[in-house]
Amino acid sequence: MSAPHPADTVARLRATFRTGRTKPAAWRTEQLRRLRAMLTEQDAALVAALHADLGKSEYEARRTEIDFTVREIDHTLEHLDAWLRPEPAPVPAHLGGATAWTQYDPLGVVLVIAPWNYPAQLLLSPMVGALAAGNAVVAKPSELAPATSAALARLLPQYLDTEAVAVVEGGIPETTALLVERFDHIFYTGNAAVGRIIMTAAAKHLTPVTLELGGKSPVFVDRGTDIAAVAARLAAGKFLNAGQTCVAPDYVLTDPETARALEPALARAVEELYGTDPAASGTYGRIVNERHFDRLAALLDSGRVVTGGGHDRAAKYIAPTVLADVTPDAPVMQEEIFGPILPIVTVDGLDEAVAFVNDREKPLALYAFTESEATRERLASETSSGGLGFGLPLAHLTVSDLPFGGVGESGMGSYHGRYSLETFSHRKAVLRKDLA
Repeated sequence: MSAPHPADTVARLRATFRTGRTKPAAWRTEQLRRLRAMLTEQDAALVAALHADLGKSEYEARRTEIDFTVREIDHTLEHLDAWLRPEPAPVPAHLGGATAWTQYDPLGVVLVIAPWNYPAQLLLSPMVGALAAGNAVVAKPSELAPATSAALARLLPQYLDTEAVAVVEGGIPETTALLVERFDHIFYTGNAAVGRIIMTAAAKHLTPVTLELGGKSPVFVDRGTDIAAVAARLAAGKFLNAGQTCVAPDYVLTDPETARALEPALARAVEELYGTDPAASGTYGRIVNERHFDRLAALLDSGRVVTGGGHDRAAKYIAPTVLADVTPDAPVMQEEIFGPILPIVTVDGLDEAVAFVNDREKPLALYAFTESEATRERLASETSSGGLGFGLPLAHLTVSDLPFGGVGESGMGSYHGRYSLETFSHRKAVLRKDLA
């Protein structure tokens, strides 16, 4: 039996939305509870799929995909009633006797397009906000994570309202066909090249978009920091999911003396994480496919190898690798790495580091290890990035009360927690003045 045409799927969901079925708070909370049940009851199937696609360990799959999304659901369920309450607005004197307020209205039928690197979390976490806001949802999992895509296509209809939620699998042809249709919002996570395609398609219908993209997220390591602690946290953040994380530290900026101290510390940190042979580690992932393997392998000659460098195309394995003596014009510095290669670029100090960051596209995240409050203040005020983390990479995106999103080339719009509700809703202004 062939899959329904995207036009038929969108029309069916729009008809459902127009009945008002998705608007009651009871429907929204029930969908969230069912999604949570799917994650907890079917976690073994999802763990197996994530391992098949990316070599993720059971621990990493649960921590970064399943448990992450469960926490997002729990946070939303706890606060949704309060978020949805109308907010009074003051009324000027010339409208005496009138009252005014704002309320959140669902947008309608929204499209969520997920990437392959966290193929469960980055499909389901935006869906949490879309369902909480009372929308019908078309979910498009990544074809580059086929096992996870198949698992989600099988499981989601078993748990969610199939009259209001549909899963569309497939690759470029299916996505292209979806983008022809009129949606009320498109939420895309992926790269900037595809983001431009999606924005162009959305413009034909004046459809608003959220683009969660990426970029080269820098790390500034200041003089006088605890090098062992820096290395441990840096390695853990960089090599999670074999470096295939949109907010992973992309490269390090530090002075030459600190760089020399950081090199052996990073080598020790990698060994502590994955042993002397990461290929045999049960917690280190794999590259998603041969095309990305080949792209990454070509970057390994961009500097002096401090640790790592080993690779096996048949196994889609690239060792956690640190490169030193990397110049700004090296191949590894020309694009987002999105893999387990960490270059160290030397600068004279903070002034040069700030200029280096500002001379390039705005990153999705900027990290810094420093004990100087003045340095923190300068980085916060003199640079622009989607998020800013001091002392711990990646952690900001786990805080549901913080917005997660990019700026400039790294994206537009944000989500998580209340920010997801705002993304998938229209904040409507209402004024009432009685005739009597």
